[in-house]
Amino acid sequence: MVRLSVDLIAKSKNHFKKKRGLAFPEYLKTLTHLHFSSKNIEDIGDLSMCRNLTVLYLYDNQITHICNLNFAFNLTHLYMQNNNISQIENLSNLQKLSKLYLGGNRIAVVDGLENLCELKELHLENQRLAPGEKLLLDPKTLLSLAESLSVLNISHNNIDDIKGLAVLMELQHFSAADNKLHNMEELEHVFSHWPQLLQMDLSGNPVCKKPKYRDRLITVCSSLVTLDGREINELTRQFLINWKASKDAKKKNKKQIMAGLSVLYPMTNYFNMGQDPHLGHIHGHSLQRWNPQQPIRAQNVKKCRLLSHVPVSSPYLQSR
Repeated sequence: MVRLSVDLIAKSKNHFKKKRGLAFPEYLKTLTHLHFSSKNIEDIGDLSMCRNLTVLYLYDNQITHICNLNFAFNLTHLYMQNNNISQIENLSNLQKLSKLYLGGNRIAVVDGLENLCELKELHLENQRLAPGEKLLLDPKTLLSLAESLSVLNISHNNIDDIKGLAVLMELQHFSAADNKLHNMEELEHVFSHWPQLLQMDLSGNPVCKKPKYRDRLITVCSSLVTLDGREINELTRQFLINWKASKDAKKKNKKQIMAGLSVLYPMTNYFNMGQDPHLGHIHGHSLQRWNPQQPIRAQNVKKCRLLSHVPVSSPYLQSR
């Protein structure tokens, strides 16, 4: 098993040869960047002597656990994409971390980032998940990143719901391509909470086939510059914004007119609610309601029999 340790650093010609005049322990204290990508590394050993480390490259290895980084208080960039990591852990001491690359691993739940108050970029694309599984983002973690995160990449992770991301109010770059997003109204709601969004990629999602998909997102995201790899023309944006404002104004006027009519003609309320109005209700009970126990035809027959007994000279018949 290959382990990243100070011994491995000592054997690396790319590192130690640069400052041969220094003793090895002193050299380790001067290290700010450590390059150990594509070295078949499976584990991280004790690197506590590299106290000034700011950037660590460990991508394209076989690492299964994030460990032994508690010493790295000055670390700002951590590249660990394309490993075998299944859990985000042991990062709470890295409070200066601003960029975290974890794409291409086996992470199913994004959590454990609550103490990373300066994290600006989080890359989680292309997780190797079990069939039917999707990437989940812990609400507590999202809330802790609400005021710092500006770049988020969650592409190709079977995601079908992003309601929880609305709290990320500082987001400027968002990539969620090749997922299963389909609810246009949900996307509009979430994006309306991101006033600083500049670039977004949703290509490869079912929602992209919805009518007016591009037009609707452009009107919601007023600062958006690029959508799905295509730049947004400013004239087009202004036209769409004006068109939507005009459409909304017409809808508002129509509602006001209908509200006014319902006040003038309250009878329409019965029909709008699917009710069958009774004449007695409408005219304040001034009309008698029909007696269902006696058919109309029977009432007419009874009336005709009474008339047959009235003399021809009767004033009643003459008046008829």
